[in-house]
Amino acid sequence: QVQLVESGGGLVQAGGSLRLSCAASGSISSINSMGWYRQAPGKQRELVAVITSSGSTNYADSVKGRFTISRDSAKNTLYLQMNSLKPEDTAVYYCNAHTLFDYWGQGTQVTVAS
Repeated sequence: QVQLVESGGGLVQAGGSLRLSCAASGSISSINSMGWYRQAPGKQRELVAVITSSGSTNYADSVKGRFTISRDSAKNTLYLQMNSLKPEDTAVYYCNAHTLFDYWGQGTQVTVAS
C-alpha cells in the first residue's frame, strides 16, 4: 500500500507559477514510477508528467518547457514545478504512484485566471 498526499494548489494569474508537492508513505520501495495527472471539468484525466525510479522523465506535449517533475528521495516527496501557467492548465491535479497497482492522491485544485 502507498499513501499519497498532495499540496500546493491554488489560484494564480496567467503567466504565474505554482509548485505542487506529493508526500508518499507506505511501501515506497515498491514504486516503479510516479507521476502527475490532471482532470479538467468535463474532460478525462490526462498524464502531465512522469518520472521513473531511474530518474527518466516524460511530459505531455502541452506542458513541455513549462513544467518540471522532480523528486526528493530522502523526503519521499514528488514535485511539479509549473511555470508560465495558462488558463487551460486549470484542473484538479493528482499524484500517482505505480507499483503492481496504481495509487492516487486526493487531488489538489489549480486555477489559472486570465
